[in-house]
Amino acid sequence: MNQELARTVRERAGDRCEYCRIPQDALPLRFQIDHIRAEQHEGETVSDNLALACPYCNRCKGPNIAGFDPESGQLIRLFHPRTDSWSEHFQFVHARIVGISPVGRATVQVLAMNADAPFRFRLTLLRSGVPLP
Repeated sequence: MNQELARTVRERAGDRCEYCRIPQDALPLRFQIDHIRAEQHEGETVSDNLALACPYCNRCKGPNIAGFDPESGQLIRLFHPRTDSWSEHFQFVHARIVGISPVGRATVQVLAMNADAPFRFRLTLLRSGVPLP
């Protein structure tokens, strides 16, 4: 991936993970460019298929493009940062990310957004005065 495309992805995301919304400057590890539709599923390295992801979300998401909605048990596509609005699928309840749609619930589960480590990290950010959108 060329540097210009990577810069475009980072700027578009406002240097926040497009999944959990953590700011890049809160972590010492550089955020990664995620293929929303993985290359192994014929996802291209183009702007519309790329998202900025923190290392935790990127690792948990991997090549997944779907997950099971814990409410209905149905197989549901994951959140797509280029075509979906974050606020239509998720909300913050203090430091917890709550899926408010089938897509949101499946994404929260697959990306383990409320596992102990990311939850405690968001809690620490909130206590330090870092706003979470």
